[in-house]
Amino acid sequence: MPTELNEKLVIAISSRALFNLDESHAVYEKEGVEAYAAYQVENENNLLEPGVAFPLVKKLLSLTGSHSNEPLVEIILLSRNSSDTGLRIFNSIQHHSLNISRAAFTGGQSPYQYISAFGAHLFLSANAEDVKQALVSGCAAATIFSSAQFANSHPHQLRIAFDGDAVIFSDESERIYQTSGLDAFHNNESSSANQPLNAGPFKAFLTVLHHLQSQFEPKDCPIRTALVTARSAPAHERVIRTLRYWGIRIDEALFLGGMSKGEFLKAFCADLFFDDHPVHCKSASEHVATGHVPHGVVNESARTS
Repeated sequence: MPTELNEKLVIAISSRALFNLDESHAVYEKEGVEAYAAYQVENENNLLEPGVAFPLVKKLLSLTGSHSNEPLVEIILLSRNSSDTGLRIFNSIQHHSLNISRAAFTGGQSPYQYISAFGAHLFLSANAEDVKQALVSGCAAATIFSSAQFANSHPHQLRIAFDGDAVIFSDESERIYQTSGLDAFHNNESSSANQPLNAGPFKAFLTVLHHLQSQFEPKDCPIRTALVTARSAPAHERVIRTLRYWGIRIDEALFLGGMSKGEFLKAFCADLFFDDHPVHCKSASEHVATGHVPHGVVNESARTS
């Protein structure tokens, strides 16, 4: 009988994000798909080491409801492997005692088309092109980078931080900043303070987190969120009013006025941070696991430069 996932947070993750497949991927790039398949079958009993997202997945799978031991998160594996070469991945999942039972093996094709079919709210991958396709299809998605400093300071609470423009919100204001400068940006945000921003690619994911949070007393909630943005006054008001208009609670809001985000993310003890700007992602990943969201004007500029 099918099991409904709509009361859980559903996250799809690629096999290269979950496990370290660098060695076998190098075989694929150097010798081709047939050599790769032979290598994986030959080594299917050699267990894979954890990948960039492994600590995060372990923590996600450990989260349970307030009145039961039912998991709050469902992890779906999406892989470009075939079912034959994917046996090594499932062997490794079993070895590491990960509660992952659903998967799609697409035999070399991008698996993004199965994200919505599984009802996933987020897709994390080490493949930037798959992430871009997922975003175009309307799913929140990010290319995940590891951090050597993953500390798991709050083992029973998931802490997720978001940039604002081009992540939670659309890039409409960021475009003004990029084309006309900071003064024009502030003038626009002040004059539009009562006009809600349009939704960005992660608005739906944030809505799901808020729905889960609303089922708990704040002091017992296993999820904590933060907005970490380069905005400052007077550009803060429009952000606050937009979240209020959407009916979404965000636990902490940091308006940094252009300061580097890394130390603040470390202080928040973020398990994962999402940002659209590659430079900000690189800086943040020195402190916390970071997901690059290749969306908006900054990434359009990067593709054409």
